[in-house]
Formats: sequence, structure tokens, C-alpha cells
Amino acid sequence: MRSRLWRRIQEEIAILRVGALPGIVVITLVIIARLTGFMQSLEWLAFDSFLRLRPDEPIEQRIVLVGINEDDIRTRKKYAVDSPILDRDLAQLLFKLQTYKPRVIGLDIYRDLPVNPGHAELVAAFSNLKNLIAIEKVLPDEIAPPPKLSPEQIGFADQIIDTDGKLRRSLLGTPTPKGYKFSLSVRLAEVYLAHEGITLENGNRDRAAMRFGNTELPRFLTNSGGYVRTDAGGVQVLLNFRSGRERFRTLSLHALKNEQFNPDWIRDRIVIIGITSPSRKDFITTSAIESIKPATGRVYGLEIQAHAVSQIISAALDSRPMLNTWLDVWEYIWIVAWGFLGIVSARLTKSPLINLLVVGLASFSLVFVSYLLLIWGWWVPVIPALIVLALNGVELTALYQHDQALRLGIKARQAIIERTFETIHNGPQQNLAKVLKLVRDRDLPINELLPEIEQELEKLNHELRGIYEFLQREPLNQDTSLYLGKSLVLNLQDPLHEILYQVYNHTLEREFPCFKTIRIKIRNFEPIDERHLTIEQKRSLCRFLEEALCNVGKHATGVTRLEVNCSSFEGWYTLSITDDGLGISSSTEGRGTQQFRNLARQFKGKFRRVSLSPRGTLCELSWSINRFWFWFW
Repeated sequence: MRSRLWRRIQEEIAILRVGALPGIVVITLVIIARLTGFMQSLEWLAFDSFLRLRPDEPIEQRIVLVGINEDDIRTRKKYAVDSPILDRDLAQLLFKLQTYKPRVIGLDIYRDLPVNPGHAELVAAFSNLKNLIAIEKVLPDEIAPPPKLSPEQIGFADQIIDTDGKLRRSLLGTPTPKGYKFSLSVRLAEVYLAHEGITLENGNRDRAAMRFGNTELPRFLTNSGGYVRTDAGGVQVLLNFRSGRERFRTLSLHALKNEQFNPDWIRDRIVIIGITSPSRKDFITTSAIESIKPATGRVYGLEIQAHAVSQIISAALDSRPMLNTWLDVWEYIWIVAWGFLGIVSARLTKSPLINLLVVGLASFSLVFVSYLLLIWGWWVPVIPALIVLALNGVELTALYQHDQALRLGIKARQAIIERTFETIHNGPQQNLAKVLKLVRDRDLPINELLPEIEQELEKLNHELRGIYEFLQREPLNQDTSLYLGKSLVLNLQDPLHEILYQVYNHTLEREFPCFKTIRIKIRNFEPIDERHLTIEQKRSLCRFLEEALCNVGKHATGVTRLEVNCSSFEGWYTLSITDDGLGISSSTEGRGTQQFRNLARQFKGKFRRVSLSPRGTLCELSWSINRFWFWFW
């Protein structure tokens, strides 16, 4: 049992090797392509698509946007060309907002130069509003912050755009010639969370990362996720945009001036002021969220700041996941695992159609699992894994099918060779043995033996021609036919007990010397349950009976009684041939005996050939009725 199982395992390993090498080559090429950055754009596309397809989140009520839109600009006839709002109007807006007691105000409008009239009023607002955070630009070209603000009231608005022109990362802090700088989003989150008793500190696991309370923001690294050799300077994080169509409340300048809103929307909230006017082109391009209509793929910079703040305070207060990535080694283990799944699926599926179905289901599972992981905050490499799974699963099927066809061809050819040899061994070879025995055993001149030798050789010639004609004329039926000589062909699809009876009758008609002394012949061929017997097994049983009877005819000197029995007893079938001849005279096993033992192993049964007392020989093959053995075989 164990040896057969081990052989089966070895066969499977040998078959898997056929597809393993090409499959490993595919995996290696995909990994090389990923390492060189050729798949970066595809991975970004999948990443953006997953973010965009997430379930809608509730509106972020802790953040309110005050957007200066196109209508607000047009209602003011006198405004500076370079600014959508005058200093006086901006100062009035800041003081009005302050009356509603927001927790912190973010000004996402550059104010390094005066936009009169009203500059003095705006400077006064900057001096008096301690919960105001304004912006500057630090990379690469600098734009100074507004005057009269402390360093803690200034955050940079710089964003890092990927090579495809889209935003996926948020820069939280960076060193500059003027010292270390923090972003507007960090400054706003710092003030807001301070009221909750949460302060900004260095990370615990990663000292270079930022931490708010127990929430450590996972720092973006050079090869995080689908990125390859990317500049990870400063402290960056992947931007986990809020999903849904309505992410934040947005008030216009007009609505705020005319108090067309609920004051509770602002009280104790983060208020961010910015531009929402298409003419000012304060856009950021992204595919991760629904964009401004009709500006496809674009989102106002004001909203980007809101997303950056929201992900920090939501992580600290609501345990909303930040976006994490695996270590490189685990990402490549993930890719290799899906590649080997493709190799195995190609091996196990029996048809191209089933293989396509299996690969399709596996690919869907891969995409779905990757999507769920992203929802839970983990970005895993889906595109490389999908490519190696699909390529190995689909293309290797053809290779396995070709290899299987070759193996089946070899197996069929070997089966034909074995069947032909058995036919020759049990027919012409027996006649040849008679001729040799005739020459060796008789002490007569050759001219006296010649007629008998010629007669036997003529029979041999006839038998060989009969075999040739059978192989030539019955190529389509050879798998279900058994050739016994003298142009007798049995149909192996007939009941086994009838076939055995025909084999018995035909063999006893052959001119073996010991058959001539038999006086008593007893035969019993019971019908048996052959539902779990294959055609090849039935053929083997017939050849067993033929060979055993031939041995009686050649070697059972003095035989007078022959009993052939095929019956069942206590869960076992037994095919036995018993004679009362001289018995076994040699301890050396011939090829026939070796074939019988192999047959017993195939049937998971028993074979024995023993001498009987006082004389005679028993040749017996037994096998279990239990269908399990035949299924396993």
C-alpha cells in the first residue's frame, strides 16, 4: 500500500515537473518586470479602482469646507487679478467664522503678498486668531507664509504627484533649509486632537514615523505597495481617501455671509477655507474618488487637504484603517504562491474548459480577497499575482495536455507491446518450446524428426501470421478484444465467466503432451460482479487462466485429473487451477510466474503456486470483492 502510494506520488511529481519549469520561468519574468517598474502603472490603476469601488462612507462631519466658488468671485467686481478674494473680504470671513467657535481654521490660500484693500485688517486677523493655520510652499519653489503667524500656525500645502500625474500619497513632514516643516493636514489634526488629549509624537515601531496617541501612521517607503524605487523623502503616507459621493460639507462664501447653514456644522469642527472655482485651476488629479464634473479625474486642492486631515483624525479617534503594505519578501511570496496555484490547477484540471472555469474562479477570488484586504487597510500586489495565475493556469494546460497525450500514447504503445508479447508467449512461443523439446528429448536422426518438426513449424508460422492479421485488421477493437490463436477473437465486454469458459475450451484443444493423459475434467465458472473490473483486468485474468493451463499441458507429467474453478467465498474471488500431475520440479520462477505475482499486486490480491500431497499442483489467484481496491488501482 505504501509503496504504491509512494509510486503514485513520484508519478505526480514527475508530471508536475513538466509544467513547473515553464511556470517558474513565468513567475520569474513577472517578478523581474515588477522589480524594474514595468507593472507600476497597472498596480496603480488597480489600487485606484479598488479605492473608488469601496462602499460609501458617511459624510465626515468633523470637517467643513468653505469654498470660494465662481459665483462668489463674480459678485465681487473689484478683486485682484492674482487672487480670488481681497484681504478685506478674507479678514471678514475669518472673523465671522470665529464667531461660530470652530476648533481650528485652515486657510488653504497663499497670502504671502497683500491683496488690497484690507491688508491691515487681514494682518490683524492673523494676529488675533490663535486657532488659525495658514499655508506656505516649501518644495521645490518656496512661497512664504502670511505675516504675524507663529511657526505652529503654518503648514505647507505641497503635494507629491506620481509620474502618471495622479495623487496617491500625502506628505506630512519634510526637512527644509529653514528647519523641519509640517503639512497643513498635520497641523490641523494636531490642534483638533489636542482637545481630545492626543498629542503628536514619534512612532514606536518606526521612530521616523508620526504617531497620534496609540495610532502610528504607517510611513511610505521606497517600494511600498506597487511603487518601485520611489522617492520616499520626508514622512509620507498613502492617502486613504474617504469614499462616497458626498465626503464633506461644503459652504460657499455667499451661504456663509447670508447665514444659510446650520451653525452646529461649524461649532467645534475643523474648517478649511479654499478655492472651488474652475477658473482658478486649483486641481489635483486622482482616480481614487469621484471627480469634479465635468473636470474628469480632478479634485479641488481644498478637498485633498480635507482627505489628508480626515484620515489622521479618523484613524486616531475611530480606528479607521490607514493604508499599510507588506514587506517586500511577503509580497513576492504572495505572487509566487498564486503562480504555483496556477501550475497546480493546470495539472489537476482534465479539460481546457474546466481549466478556464477554475482559473476564472481563482482569479475572481484573488481580486476579491485583494479588494477586501484594501478595505481593511492592506494594499497587496494583485496585478502580478493575477498575471502569473492566469498565464500558468491557462498556458500550462496546453503543455500538460500535450504531455498527457504523449504519456497516454506511450502507455497505449506499451500495452500493445505487452498484449502482443502475451499472445506470442501463450501461443507461438509454446509451439516453439515443443519443437525445442522434441529435438532435445528424442534420440533419433534428424531426418526422422524432420517431418514432425516441419509440422510444428508450420503451426508456428500460422500462429504468427494470425497474430499479424489480428493486429492489422482489428486496430479499433484491440482494446476490447482478446486473440487466442486459430483466428479466435474474444470480446472482453462479454460476461467474464463466459470468456473464461471459452479460454478454457480453446486452451485444452491445443496439442500439449500432458493434455492427452487427462481423464477427468472439472470446471466451474460462476458469474461474478464485474462492475468494478476494467477491460485490462479481465484480459489479465484470461491470460492467467491460459498460461496456467499451458503449464499443466507442458509440465504436469502423468496428469489424469484437472479442476478449474472460479468462485467467490467470504468476500474474495478465487480463480484456481488444480492438477494431479508430477508437481513443481524447479524452484526457479519463470516469466509466467513473475507475471502472476505482478497481477496479484495490481489486484491487491494473493497468488500462490504450490505442490500438493501426494502429487499435483495448485495455481491460484484471489482478489477482494471490495470495490475500493479497484478504484484505487
